Amino acid sequence: MRAVPVAWSSLLAVLLLGPALGPGYVLSFDMVWVPDLVLRADVLGVGSSLPRAVPSDAVVAVLDEVLPGALLQDLVLLAALVVGGLGVDRLLVPLDLGLAARLAALTLWQWNPYVVERLVLGHWPVLVGYAALPWVLHGASRWRAEGRCPAWLLLVVPLGSLSVSAGLATSLALLVVLAAGRAQVRRLLAAGGLALAGQAPWLVSGLLHAGAAVTDGEGAALFALSDEGLLPAPLAALSVGGVWNAAVVPDSREGVLAVVGLLVLSVLAALGLASLLRGRGTSARALARPLAVLWLVGWALAVLTWAAPGAVHDLSEVLPGAGVLRDGARLLLLCVPLLVLLVALAVDDAARRLRAVPLPAPAVVVLVGALVLLPVTVLPDAALGVAGRLDAVEYPSSYAGARAALQEAAPDGDVLVLPLSSYRAPDWNGGRPVLDPLPRQLVPVPIASDDLVVDDVTVAGEDPRVRDARAALAQPDPASRAAALGRLGIAAVAEDLTAPGPRADVAGEQVWADERLRVVVLPQVEPRSVPTGWVVVMVLAWAAYLGLPTTGLVLALVRRRRGVDRSRGASPTMRGKLSG
Repeated sequence: MRAVPVAWSSLLAVLLLGPALGPGYVLSFDMVWVPDLVLRADVLGVGSSLPRAVPSDAVVAVLDEVLPGALLQDLVLLAALVVGGLGVDRLLVPLDLGLAARLAALTLWQWNPYVVERLVLGHWPVLVGYAALPWVLHGASRWRAEGRCPAWLLLVVPLGSLSVSAGLATSLALLVVLAAGRAQVRRLLAAGGLALAGQAPWLVSGLLHAGAAVTDGEGAALFALSDEGLLPAPLAALSVGGVWNAAVVPDSREGVLAVVGLLVLSVLAALGLASLLRGRGTSARALARPLAVLWLVGWALAVLTWAAPGAVHDLSEVLPGAGVLRDGARLLLLCVPLLVLLVALAVDDAARRLRAVPLPAPAVVVLVGALVLLPVTVLPDAALGVAGRLDAVEYPSSYAGARAALQEAAPDGDVLVLPLSSYRAPDWNGGRPVLDPLPRQLVPVPIASDDLVVDDVTVAGEDPRVRDARAALAQPDPASRAAALGRLGIAAVAEDLTAPGPRADVAGEQVWADERLRVVVLPQVEPRSVPTGWVVVMVLAWAAYLGLPTTGLVLALVRRRRGVDRSRGASPTMRGKLSG
């Protein structure tokens, strides 16, 4: 019986990813994986830009020293789907549900608009946090019930905190579950410390960059929760859709299928709620209470960006870090656990009633199977890499050549990436939009545009060095531009010749040039130094983050040893009870 959820979750994941699991790299919007990401200053949180990819890039930079980047990406995407589905199944074990209900819950968890849209948008750290969420809920529930923190939770929390929004969801889930019971103040403080340690790298780096951490308010309306086809934004959020970028929305969400899916989901959720209120047992009610709080927080924050974009606009321009709230649909992951629970209860009741009526066994199997497969039937174009939107490609040899040439030149400074625009649509990626992959390919710290253009509206980035570099490029001649860039600590310029944008020649030694890329090393540079205080506090932040899994491993070994010692010291009768 245990093998069935594993097999089903794996099958759904493979069917969903499809061609994305082929040889090469999946490059889609914000998802940029490269053969070898270097553990640079910006990856560690002491660059000049906001820590948008801290700690996720650092984790990848370490792991791709062990596994090839393409294989690592496949494993991460698969694990984000399969491990999350198995976490949901484990979360529901105490409720004594039938297999059909567990499979229905697992299917809804893995196959829904939130997962599909975030996949295409390239938010893989968010999906890793989404996968960790049911395990955090389960671990916090055990902590509340048993009075001690499971050792493995110390590994799950940092994995669930690879991005700012995922980390916020992980922390909120941990604290809400513990606060739902009669938790001691000491236990809540311990959970708060665990949450803070899990967020330490991006939180401390964000504080170091607080002066640049306010964001352009123009993004508030652009990133707000959006309508999807026939569904107004608040209704789209009820089915965990409503992403701001219309280009990542599956076609099936634009028509009648989305309405049908929402109606059926609403009916099942209502039936599950009725089952819960009729008395499903203390375990179900104890689980439902914190999940209801998380649902309310996730849905309310999402709808707030749609209902009051002006307030989000003003807040993001004055409060450092408030820009994380602009993407209204991102925190809808908090809504999924309650939906999964209610649907599981409804399907379990339906399966029991169908088995009680005089129907042929094949008919019962078909009807129950239809309930299990409902998320797939209303979102059919999620299959096979979201109808081909996710496909693996190989990098042109130009990227490896430019990287090698720049390494050989070994300039003492950073590298400016041109043109100063964030996204590309390279022909070798099938014309699919992707965040410029060149900065991640290079070894020196890259200075690249963080502006974002949406519907002809430019949302200004936050990195002050990009603004300074743009001013330096406005100098009247190549030599003046090179001198101005050198004073900023920029020692080289790497240019994508295939990308649209204004050109500005810079004086220096050309160390690489082909039809795609050009790299120029500048003659003089004043290297930028990272303040010693920044290094010290970031070392402490990383120590706190890495200390969690280390402590968890030690704690697990100690507890295992104590359990073995107690078992050896028990009488034969008691030993049998302990092993049982």
